[in-house]
Amino acid sequence: MTVYETERLIIREWTADPADLDRMTDIYTREEVTRWLPPFEFDAVRAVEGWRALHERDRRYGSWAVQVRESGLAAGTVLFRPIPGGDGEVEVGWHLHPDSWGNGYATEAARGAVERGFAAGLEEVYALVKPDNEASRAVCRRLGMASLGLTRRFFDLEAEMFRLPREA
Repeated sequence: MTVYETERLIIREWTADPADLDRMTDIYTREEVTRWLPPFEFDAVRAVEGWRALHERDRRYGSWAVQVRESGLAAGTVLFRPIPGGDGEVEVGWHLHPDSWGNGYATEAARGAVERGFAAGLEEVYALVKPDNEASRAVCRRLGMASLGLTRRFFDLEAEMFRLPREA
């Protein structure tokens, strides 16, 4: 199911289709990707079920496949959800396969998620980025987000927190 579209991307739900499960597993078991995430054990089937349940509870939120319109390739995931353990702050995030890095997909997918959230009435959106993840810090800057500095408030990890108010 398509959630939203951008110029080059189709943002859709991840499915239990073997191609989706294989691509998800390839993304979420790569050290180049997981080094930027909180520690976890990945199970693609459980991820699809959990992400679908999140979206069904509140259609504003989810973790969705970022599909390149031209090739049909699932480049990765864009997430838009309340931060676990937070006080209602909503985060935007992205996890792309290394073969899709450097194409602007993270920025394009995240911008679409943020615009969708603002259209649904959200007043602000946050991002959490490990301090040495310069590529994701750059995505935050391209989105117009301002750094709020370092925090250990979420996931028990040090992260730089960014904020984008609706009026920006």
